[in-house]
Amino acid sequence: MREIRSAAMVVNAKSRKGQKLFKRACEAMSGLPYQVDARAVDDPKNLERVVRDVLSAKPDLLILGGGDGTISGLVDLMVGHDVILGVLPLGTANSFARSLNIPLTVDGAIDVIRNGAPRRIDLGMIDKDYYANCAAMGISPKIAETVPHNLKKVFGRVGYLGWAAYQFMRFRPFTLIVGEGASAERLRVVEVRISNGPYHGGTELVESASVDSGEIVVQAVCGHVKRRLIANWTASIFRSEARKEEVREFRAKSLRIDTEPRLPISIDGEVLARTPVTAKVAPGIIEVMAPRD
Repeated sequence: MREIRSAAMVVNAKSRKGQKLFKRACEAMSGLPYQVDARAVDDPKNLERVVRDVLSAKPDLLILGGGDGTISGLVDLMVGHDVILGVLPLGTANSFARSLNIPLTVDGAIDVIRNGAPRRIDLGMIDKDYYANCAAMGISPKIAETVPHNLKKVFGRVGYLGWAAYQFMRFRPFTLIVGEGASAERLRVVEVRISNGPYHGGTELVESASVDSGEIVVQAVCGHVKRRLIANWTASIFRSEARKEEVREFRAKSLRIDTEPRLPISIDGEVLARTPVTAKVAPGIIEVMAPRD
């Protein structure tokens, strides 16, 4: 393990807990054996500029504080830099942190940064866009496109689930096409998850996916009626074997994906692409501080 001599922290202070917990995170890091250049960013539009600025100083460790969308949107900037990622989970679902077994409290996450060890992991890719955890097609992009930001900030997961129920009433199943040409498979589905890790929406949905498997997993929840999606989510929450019913998975380093009709794709909660796309994995491309066990 290489010695960490310098670090920076960039916190999305517009995330649900960002403003409240930035000061607490700074206090928790006071005992670290190196200085931390800590910055709270009130306007998410400035996050990329601030991260580029701190990376220009070549820190050994860059701590990103925010939700899955924040981390996924900034991780591209770290590719090609000799810098370790530290995760401060301040979002609603925190699926990426869950996939790495990082505690969801400030003190617990900082303890991993203090006492953990670097772990080399994969990133998922949608075309040329790197992402940390999970992309999705179906109701998730519909929610992500329309959910009021203040709803998540004020009401957290309860508000998010309420908005999801509203959008569910307007949702329709669709056709997934995996592959190209005569060998392409066509499935009638209610949701598709393109996963680099097992968690999506804070729930373990794609247990066969791993951040260091060297493969991307495309999981399709099959069905012609949308109640099939409710059954799958419910079974997943309660860890029932029924969660595996009517589910197809495709594993590869790269897969061509299309839909009928053409649909938006949410990438760790942010709508950033539309079908058709190529989903692939970038194996072992970054290091992240993770628990030693």
